[in-house]
Amino acid sequence: MSSKRSSRPARGNSRESSRGNTRGNTRVKSPSRSSIRRPFVAAATAAVLLAGGATACGSSGSSSDAKPHASATAGNDLGLPTSFPTSLNDLKQWEKAYKKGGWKNWDKAKWLRKAADFVNPVIDGLWSDDRMKGADQSDKKVPTDVPADQGQSDPAPDPVQASRVTAPYHKAAPGVGKLFFDGPKGSMVCSATVVEDPAHPGKSNLVWTAGHCVHAGKAGGWYRNIAFVPAYNDTGRSADELQGASRDVLAPYGVFWADWASTSDEWISTGAESGGSGSPYDFAVLHVKPEDGAGSKSLEETVGSAMPVWFDAPSATKIDAMGAWGYPAAAPFNGQQMYDCVGRPGRLSLDADAPTEYRIGCTMTGGSSGGGWFAQRPDGTTALVSNTSIGPVTNTWLAGPHLGTEAKKVFDGVSEKFS
Repeated sequence: MSSKRSSRPARGNSRESSRGNTRGNTRVKSPSRSSIRRPFVAAATAAVLLAGGATACGSSGSSSDAKPHASATAGNDLGLPTSFPTSLNDLKQWEKAYKKGGWKNWDKAKWLRKAADFVNPVIDGLWSDDRMKGADQSDKKVPTDVPADQGQSDPAPDPVQASRVTAPYHKAAPGVGKLFFDGPKGSMVCSATVVEDPAHPGKSNLVWTAGHCVHAGKAGGWYRNIAFVPAYNDTGRSADELQGASRDVLAPYGVFWADWASTSDEWISTGAESGGSGSPYDFAVLHVKPEDGAGSKSLEETVGSAMPVWFDAPSATKIDAMGAWGYPAAAPFNGQQMYDCVGRPGRLSLDADAPTEYRIGCTMTGGSSGGGWFAQRPDGTTALVSNTSIGPVTNTWLAGPHLGTEAKKVFDGVSEKFS
């Protein structure tokens, strides 16, 4: 069975996490590698890779039915409530306990898991340069013999060697970045993409990633300290060159914390770290704000781009080329540089009752989870059509969900909440 491309639990001073671990002349009908890349650049938007997978979420569990009042635990043992604080006073007490270290409490009974329970108080400076470089990847992989089930599946594609994206990334793949978060196993990382918000044209604060990069699924709850860094390591420096580098080098456009996150009900109820369970619904949308709270510019204005989302895109049989961008972190990669894969997509079905997924050949490893997949629309523009969800232990292909009704519901919900 397939497993989510994982996120890497942070090892202290340097590594990234990722959960499941995705260029010529432009032609609309039969886009080549470059025909995908060029419209992508023209659209001023790019994708990010996998990096925080279900596996990375490790030991998780469903929350208890008991829901103590927030102030009952906050401030004493630094415990976190099992439900969202219901009053301003509760919220202040909860945030105080959280920032003092309560977010490190992963007691199953105190792990918020419901869709409405997401909270993510900003902790200034938490994502230091060392902590970002130290976020590790806990690979989630799938056996090579993934069953076709009764759905629509095509033969596994030939591997496509991941290519390093040309720096500066903000020009080659604007809008792509890395997503950092904490889970029971430590600090982890995924990839993500700035996407357009119809409620705020030209001023979007929305980010697209994988569901497993924000929520542990059936066995757990919401991850914590979720922050997005657009154009991470924009100049493409090597790991050695980054030794001693300041946070400004790693995060040239700043750090943006999620003040809201939403994923599918199906991911929350069925998602798992391995076996591919929940992968057809493995997507999420974040609304973010700058860590320092300063400035009136939106994320889209700050980075200069946002990618449109192509909901209900055609079957893989009707798309000539599809590409995935991200920061693979498991060997032979190190998570500090951006790569991409472009190829003809195929179909993958792990559940005959769930939407058939897209699949492309790609050698990217853990750390690329959540990264955006892009394709040309009939009008010649490029849009986000999926995100990296799962891949095999052999690192020869990646698969991502078809963005249909449920994905549109999640996206519209976040957009409308901040409209």
